[in-house]
Amino acid sequence: MWDTIIINPLINALLFLYRLFGGSFGLAIIVFTILIRLITYPLMATSQKSMKKMQELQGSKEWKDLAKKYAKDKEKLQAEQMKLLQSSGANPMGGCLPMLIQLPILIGLYQSIGNVIPSTPLQLYSFSQRIYAFFPVALIPLSKTFLWMNLAQPEHLTIPGLPFPIPVLAILVLITSWVSQRIIPMMTTDGSGAQTNLIMNIFMVLLITNISLSLPSGLSVYFVVTNLITILQYMMMGKVAWRQVYSFSSGAPATK
Repeated sequence: MWDTIIINPLINALLFLYRLFGGSFGLAIIVFTILIRLITYPLMATSQKSMKKMQELQGSKEWKDLAKKYAKDKEKLQAEQMKLLQSSGANPMGGCLPMLIQLPILIGLYQSIGNVIPSTPLQLYSFSQRIYAFFPVALIPLSKTFLWMNLAQPEHLTIPGLPFPIPVLAILVLITSWVSQRIIPMMTTDGSGAQTNLIMNIFMVLLITNISLSLPSGLSVYFVVTNLITILQYMMMGKVAWRQVYSFSSGAPATK
């Protein structure tokens, strides 16, 4: 069911773009990622607006006054905070539900790109079984060359004179992942919560970078484009916590 509804349609959409752009799989991945993010933009915008509203409320005088007044009664504090959220129209789940709705699409996109760049005969056969009948058989195998990269292999750029190759895409994934994680204003002013956010940011960035070092570079292209779009989308929403980008502090810096 998952393959029929999500994976196979996305794979064939990638193939359509591959043909449209004259056999450039790199351009197909870039355009495909942009189109998917544009389609899911309303969900992303709703999530970001909800997160911003929650962040602003948690930094308000009313929120801080409640924290001081009920510092020794956590249950009462949570009840009063919920009342404040309801009265202000903020929904704690407002930032989660849109993300949960678009999560299957994003996972499917990731898996689709992985399926379209097979590196073994078995993977190639599996990929051929997913293609709709109206695509010509001659389309397979796909050309996986894009710029200096083989999109089916991990990317490393060899520069004459250097004794080691440079993982350019992995470096771009590291930088763009960090920026896209850190420009979002922290949702809590609590010290322990901010520290947890920072640790999670670092963990996710290192995880995605490690994946980029070992998996096909076509997925790294997807990561970079996705991160750039996320940054642009959040910039369009208004305030961005630029100070957090170059700060490893667990505090909640002011936004600009």
